[in-house]
Amino acid sequence: MGTENKSCNESLSVELNGGPTISAMMFAAGVLGNLVALVLLEFHRRKEKNRQRQSLFHFLVTTLVVTDLMGTCLISPLVQIAYITNTTLVGMSETRAVCEYFGFAMTFFSLVTLSILLATALERCLSIGYPYHYGRLVTKRCGYITIPCIYLICFLFCLMPFAGFGKYVQYCPGTWCFIAMNPEGMEDRVYANVYATAMLLIVIVTVACNCFVVYHLVLMYRRRKMNRGSVQTRSKRDRRYFSWAEEVEHLILLVFMTVIFVTCSLPLMRRMHLC
Repeated sequence: MGTENKSCNESLSVELNGGPTISAMMFAAGVLGNLVALVLLEFHRRKEKNRQRQSLFHFLVTTLVVTDLMGTCLISPLVQIAYITNTTLVGMSETRAVCEYFGFAMTFFSLVTLSILLATALERCLSIGYPYHYGRLVTKRCGYITIPCIYLICFLFCLMPFAGFGKYVQYCPGTWCFIAMNPEGMEDRVYANVYATAMLLIVIVTVACNCFVVYHLVLMYRRRKMNRGSVQTRSKRDRRYFSWAEEVEHLILLVFMTVIFVTCSLPLMRRMHLC
């Protein structure tokens, strides 16, 4: 089975080399960090609430933080329960329901958070690189449509293992479940490869969008020094101006979130591609 350990798939007790301290600290840090981020975003939103372009960006970022917070609160407590009771996720129910729930939730929230991150990067990319079309076509309503679509697509995709296309299995030390990374069945293998490829493509496009934004901000900075003024980013019909420093602030926030989420996702993507 490659990198999968069959003995862990059906184990009923947590391995002795595991410990709840690190996972508890990560859970607390995740919740606290997301709550602080929400407070800062709300403060920033109120300060700049009259700017449609920025409100769309902050709507996407806020949704991303809320989604990550939901995922943390719905997944991490089960890890603590497993350690405290010395019972694996498979051992918590006779029907493997807890393990399948954990696997679904982990797969779903990993895919959703990266997809929303990609949507945020694309929003910045269009805003900076194609301001005329962005000003005419992109509104906050786009965010209200995009987010439910992302949730629905990811939800349906992650439901496939329950229909026999892919499966969720338990991994050592018995405190987490995820997609079977090296399954025997062809359908399960295809599902795992599609998931890993989708995650990898999302990361690549997100990084490319960030690089695109950096390139255009450098050009705008040079133009700003030459013109000694603000740079217009809207059509003549909707004359709005922005500060170059504010765009850099948004870029730093986006890059920071990209590094955090990609770093958390890389171990799983690397393991799935190596299987």
